[in-house]
Amino acid sequence: MNNKKIALVTGASSGIGAATARRLAQAGYTVYGTSRRGAQLPGQQYAMLALDVTSEESVAAAVAEVMQREGRIDLLVNNAGFGVAPAGAEESSIAQARAIFETNFFGVVRMTLAVLPHMRAQGGGRILNIGSVVGFLPMPYGALYSATKHAIEGYTESLDHEVRGWGIRASVIEPAYTKTTFEANLLAPDTPLSAYRQVSAAVTSRLQTLMAGADDPAIVADSVLAAAQASEPKLRYTAGPLAARLRLMRRFMPASLLDAGLRKDLRLA
Repeated sequence: MNNKKIALVTGASSGIGAATARRLAQAGYTVYGTSRRGAQLPGQQYAMLALDVTSEESVAAAVAEVMQREGRIDLLVNNAGFGVAPAGAEESSIAQARAIFETNFFGVVRMTLAVLPHMRAQGGGRILNIGSVVGFLPMPYGALYSATKHAIEGYTESLDHEVRGWGIRASVIEPAYTKTTFEANLLAPDTPLSAYRQVSAAVTSRLQTLMAGADDPAIVADSVLAAAQASEPKLRYTAGPLAARLRLMRRFMPASLLDAGLRKDLRLA
């Protein structure tokens, strides 16, 4: 039996997920990454499994595969997700809203439901959910993505209280702007309106400027490792100095000043 701790990381083909899987492998974990195709790339330090977090059958099959190979799962990192390009909330249909929640939020729920029985049976484990600073701050022209991350914050906090009795802890990792392919894979809003075209373009341009100075995914991976290895884990881990500053601003700055600063930063009238 493998004496290393076993980690399962969703959305590990690129970006934060890939950086996290590499960092955990370097730290001595036996890591299973997942993606929809499960493609194994040359030189990867971890195995890849096919997994679609929107499918209960796919989730169950991937978790069963890890359990069959290793007999346990010590760490689950829920990272898989996508966003919608900057647009007004009015520009996404109910169907598009459901689609983003199916992956970003219900995907987390499905994975958690699949691993918890095994973690309870083995008497311990850790569940780390990749959130975002927009899980505690508003993101104008990103309402749906922000809503999924707010949902992850609430779910994780409640979950952590419920599972402590079995030696299981849950935490949320909160990155700020991070250099990944995430921005290149944003969905276009499916009900675009001319009324939002100009301001959406302006916000997109501003975000592109901010992304030029974004954090490396390794910074998020380091926060994941810290949360995974902490003897007394915190509920929230900000990833990088900007995320830490924003968390402090949210906590201590008057709401009116925070609101004005956010609008100024995004160049909103």
